[in-house]
Amino acid sequence: MSVETMTASEVMTRTLVTVEPEESPLMAWELMWRAGVHHLPVVDACCRLVGVLGREDVAAHWSGGPAEQSLTAVRTLVQGRRCPRVAPDAPLSEVAALMADADCGAVPVLGPDDVLRGLVTTTDVLMALAGRTARPAGDPTDVKGGLFHLEPVPSVTCP
Repeated sequence: MSVETMTASEVMTRTLVTVEPEESPLMAWELMWRAGVHHLPVVDACCRLVGVLGREDVAAHWSGGPAEQSLTAVRTLVQGRRCPRVAPDAPLSEVAALMADADCGAVPVLGPDDVLRGLVTTTDVLMALAGRTARPAGDPTDVKGGLFHLEPVPSVTCP
């Protein structure tokens, strides 16, 4: 397969860690750190894209300590920002040009139903250029979202 003929769906990351709009930047940072990712798609309950949150976005917003960070919703960090997006059949060259023009490290791939199908990152583009685009077999529209919920441990009092 030639890089000139590749499409977004052939190089996109399908296994995504996502965050809901009402989660806190503190939770988003923890998710990024635990999953080893630089971008989190912010999606609603129907898997519709609200925006893409990057590590830089969280770091730029950071002020105060964890308590202050838990009072804000990630929706406010992506609200009003232009978030370029592409269709699964978009040529890789178009995706790369869009990323360069928008100065962003990740572009969401949306299906005709406006539901998130994947994410093309700069790493995905570089892997394609290096000839390393092998993706596991399976349904190409099968996005696996993941949200790790960290729950506080209830305090236990000893008699």
